[in-house]
Amino acid sequence: MRNESLVSITDYSKEDILEVLENARHFEENPNRRLLEGKVVATLFFEPSTRTRLSFETAVNRLGGRVIGFSDASTTSSTKGETLKDTIMMVSNYVDLIIMRHYLDGAARYASEVSCKPIINAGDGANQHPSQTMLDLYSIYKTQGKLDGLNITMVGDLKYGRTVHSLIMAMSHFSPTFHFVAPDELKIPDDYKKFCDSKGIKYYEHDEFTEEVINNADILYMTRVQRERFTDLMVYEKVKDIYTLHNQMLENSKPNLRVLHPLPRVNEISTDVDDNPKAYYFEQAKNGVYARQAIICKVLGIKL
Repeated sequence: MRNESLVSITDYSKEDILEVLENARHFEENPNRRLLEGKVVATLFFEPSTRTRLSFETAVNRLGGRVIGFSDASTTSSTKGETLKDTIMMVSNYVDLIIMRHYLDGAARYASEVSCKPIINAGDGANQHPSQTMLDLYSIYKTQGKLDGLNITMVGDLKYGRTVHSLIMAMSHFSPTFHFVAPDELKIPDDYKKFCDSKGIKYYEHDEFTEEVINNADILYMTRVQRERFTDLMVYEKVKDIYTLHNQMLENSKPNLRVLHPLPRVNEISTDVDDNPKAYYFEQAKNGVYARQAIICKVLGIKL
């Protein structure tokens, strides 16, 4: 294994992805392994997080490592004007690995260029979220028994949704068909459509969230309309509740359909879906610990 940062899902080849998924399976079978004994990991969260931060910290703890860091940038020297470069260079003196979430696109790539220790991108603005992608892929594989040739329908904030962007790029190795469901204000950016075109990937765009679209899906990937990404709150108010999945909308869906969501949800999935066996978003979040254990070990060059 190579000792390197994970900033974008494109840092991983198809073989790398399959290796991480296989190791995630081993960690699910036995998550408590002392592979990080004597190592210290920093979690630097310049942006709020629940699942990502806690699952990374759980992963480190189950691997026998120690965690330092912060979950609120207002308690750090960045409020005094310290630059990201100085923060990263200082923290890299103390730890073996830095896991960072930042509100600016490209912050993780920059951090990887100035750090002497590997960086794992835990989300940078509207850009990428590669560790979420790996747990999404693991969830898809567990529920479908394969990754190849699936119909994947993505709904909601496809413009700013970094989890969507990363998943599109990762699934390009597995010949998917995408259905993008979004209002004009939140449509998938042209760069990702061009990416699909360059890979020969079929995709279709929809502005209505219909049962016909749902019934063709193997994976229904719901997303939250992210208030924090909008500079114009009038636009946010217009689109925030545009699509909601209700339980009866799944009545004629495929038996193998699973509903995923990176969470947190607001109004886009009704609570009446939660008891449907096709709802998988809480199990998806649980899978995050195993996928992140596998990522941490890969980045640090630790073999199982």
